[in-house]
Amino acid sequence: MQKTHETTDFEVKKFPLILVLDGVSGLANMGSLFRLADAFNIEKIIFCGTEVNLQSNRLRRTARATVKNVIFEEHENSEVVCRSLKDEDYSLVALEIAEESVPVESLDYKQFNKIALILGNENSGINSGILKMSDKLLHINMFGRNSSMNVTHAAGIALFEITKSLQPVR
Repeated sequence: MQKTHETTDFEVKKFPLILVLDGVSGLANMGSLFRLADAFNIEKIIFCGTEVNLQSNRLRRTARATVKNVIFEEHENSEVVCRSLKDEDYSLVALEIAEESVPVESLDYKQFNKIALILGNENSGINSGILKMSDKLLHINMFGRNSSMNVTHAAGIALFEITKSLQPVR
């Protein structure tokens, strides 16, 4: 028999993890990222360079009720946000295919106390200034001809890999 939200027996864990979204603009993507943030019980989402339209039917349909559960902030400048997070002892981990990026599953996340996972715009990715200040660049190994995937799918894979070994705060 299928379980409901009220009958699951998942252990509640809170992770010292923030999603920093550098220009993510798709309303369905924003809604899905709210659901992922709730599913992995991260600290918050920081939307940079885009406005979160909570009145959007598209965002609300994909987010469902999770916008009520997930703390989020909106900021104009993602570089300023990332510098501030570094000052708060967050390790900046950017998900972007680059020369120096490593597979998301290969990193030992226990070395980090707090992580800011940075995801980029659906078309242009993460801005170069943030890539330069990041502590680690990650990519997801792909086996087809395409070199990218939807930002929400990539976020789900990365959050799964990170939370497998990151120590929860409760």
